[in-house]
Amino acid sequence: MKPKVIFIDSVHPILFERLEKSGYECHWRQELSRDEVLSILPNYQGAVIRSKFKFDAAVFEKSTHLKWIARSGAGMENIDHILAAQKNIQLFNSPEGNRDAVAEHCLTTILGLFNHLKRSDTEVRNAEWNREKNRGLELKGKTVGLLGYGFMGQAFAERLIGFGVNTIAYDKYKTDYSSDIVQEVSLKQLQRQVDILSIHLPLTEETQFMVNAEFIQQFKKSFYLINTARGKNVETQALVDALKSGKVKGACLDVLEYEKTSFEALKQEDLPEVFQYLSRSDKVILTPHVAGWTQESYFKLSDVLADKILTKSKPISF
Repeated sequence: MKPKVIFIDSVHPILFERLEKSGYECHWRQELSRDEVLSILPNYQGAVIRSKFKFDAAVFEKSTHLKWIARSGAGMENIDHILAAQKNIQLFNSPEGNRDAVAEHCLTTILGLFNHLKRSDTEVRNAEWNREKNRGLELKGKTVGLLGYGFMGQAFAERLIGFGVNTIAYDKYKTDYSSDIVQEVSLKQLQRQVDILSIHLPLTEETQFMVNAEFIQQFKKSFYLINTARGKNVETQALVDALKSGKVKGACLDVLEYEKTSFEALKQEDLPEVFQYLSRSDKVILTPHVAGWTQESYFKLSDVLADKILTKSKPISF
């Protein structure tokens, strides 16, 4: 009997196709409700998800034959890792699939912010010709600090080659990674040196609202903030206060504290005045959690998962 795989979320069909060719029986079931998924989950040995479906205690109780869970993307906060380990269920993710997309998005948004592209485009379309008002900044000579140096942080560091910047990184769980493209530093050194801070963290109890008022005040200089990781890495009220005071000069936010857990929409009922400030500010660029959401990454995210599932040799990573 072929092992069965349930596709609870939609992903690029290359994963479905490669698994089927390798002897799996795959079923698209993304239209089912949570309760409907639970009712049939005991029939499956593999599960493919993105972000909307949460593997909690109730789901693991029904996962009587599950051998692995594959998450298309990097973040794994919707899976209870402890329960997975207790049940000997392997976990796979695919940060390699969208690392390039995230890195390019970071570069795009900071250049857009530095050069007032959003504002100046709107003004010219309205027949306003404000050259001095839209005088830009150059990346060259700036210090870019990476908070987290996993796949995404490394990819951004690679993209910064050639811009004449000083790239530094702090990662609590890594050491000895200094190279030609990045210098490893302590958190205090990062906070002392940066002109631009780019966040590349998973969402855990430790990193939730890590960037808060106290954290921001530890920076020696005013700085720019890029967040393409998770919205709840940053406390929005603290960010807005820092934007108002000038401690944060500007922000590029692809993720927001107020996103639904599925990352598919904002929670309208949870949009406070601080969000309205962000939406009105020309110091802020907002995008709808699309940093890793390119035509190319859509394919690569699933292709990488297929490689990992079929070899079962690569550990989970962030």
